[in-house]
Amino acid sequence: MKIKTLIPVLFVFFTTVTVFSQQKKFQVHTVAFYNFENLFDTINNPNIDEEWLPTGAQNWTSKKYHKKLENLSRVLSEIGTGENPNNAPTLIGGCEIENRGVLEDLVKQPKMAPYDYGIVHFDSPDKRGIDVAFLYQKKHFTPTSYVNIPLLIYDNFSKVKAEKETDEDKADMDKAEVAKGERRYTRDILLVTGFLDGEEVNIMVNHWPSRSGGEKKSSPFREAAGKLNRKIMDSIYKINPNAKIMSMGDLNDATYNKSVKEGIGAKRKKEEVKQFGIYNPFEEMFYKGQSTLFYRDSGDIFDQIMVSEPLIKTDYSSFRYWKAGIYNKQYMITTVGQYKGYPLRHTANEIGFSDHFPVYIYLIKEAK
Repeated sequence: MKIKTLIPVLFVFFTTVTVFSQQKKFQVHTVAFYNFENLFDTINNPNIDEEWLPTGAQNWTSKKYHKKLENLSRVLSEIGTGENPNNAPTLIGGCEIENRGVLEDLVKQPKMAPYDYGIVHFDSPDKRGIDVAFLYQKKHFTPTSYVNIPLLIYDNFSKVKAEKETDEDKADMDKAEVAKGERRYTRDILLVTGFLDGEEVNIMVNHWPSRSGGEKKSSPFREAAGKLNRKIMDSIYKINPNAKIMSMGDLNDATYNKSVKEGIGAKRKKEEVKQFGIYNPFEEMFYKGQSTLFYRDSGDIFDQIMVSEPLIKTDYSSFRYWKAGIYNKQYMITTVGQYKGYPLRHTANEIGFSDHFPVYIYLIKEAK
């Protein structure tokens, strides 16, 4: 028998005439994303991991590795417990992961093991050998399919400017891209479909190309990632026009960048979202001064979770989006020095957590 988490939620409905409140009980699930920042083991693998070996530049010992696992498991087990006090996240997307083995070590940590997480992971072609992955509580989520979808980008990608209207045109475009230069290998997009306590949901886990070489020069690569997300969404919608889709990840772009606003078509406000559209709650959070990472004392939100239009409907007889947050407890924050206020990351003297704060949303459904 599945154990369902119930929370009382106080909703206040406003009309032009009256204001009233109504106490109800809801089933709640936390959905989270976290950049694990260089979750490498100490074993020399075929990927470029020499820096993260006991003899490498990071002097990455078994002791340090296990401390990193302990730190990550503490954060992951606590995300969302403010409104969901009895349960760690049901669904977790992650990135900067070396291999499946580090995930198996992570879910066995004392703070994670009680939740019995399953793992979905593929090795990606990323040149650093880092991947995205998906963790799920087996008692609540049953995957029915999962696939890694390659992001095909090439050198001089930004020079390829064409509008495609037919499959033949798209095939010609692929050839044109290849002709422009060598492929840039990056992380695949992980698409997982399954049943969350009996309701079908679709999750995309992303880690878009970095800003290496400069934001402007590298922007076309992330714009391509946004368009690929949109293409995947449209494919899902063709099968099920009422599909519940969540796209999460470290996008290496902000909520207001072209890759997010035009590539995916994300909207800042719920009322702007049309059928087949997608809502990004983290855009409003950015304009309220919140951040998931910092660079040169400037904060921004690169870590985001977006939800499809069916998830923002107000009929809570089915799972719907409730609200979002950034998990940034004091113990995860640097308290002294040049980077005071930044996420507490790994240094030569301290095994921290990550250079990003994790993000999360709640899905709720009225209890019967």
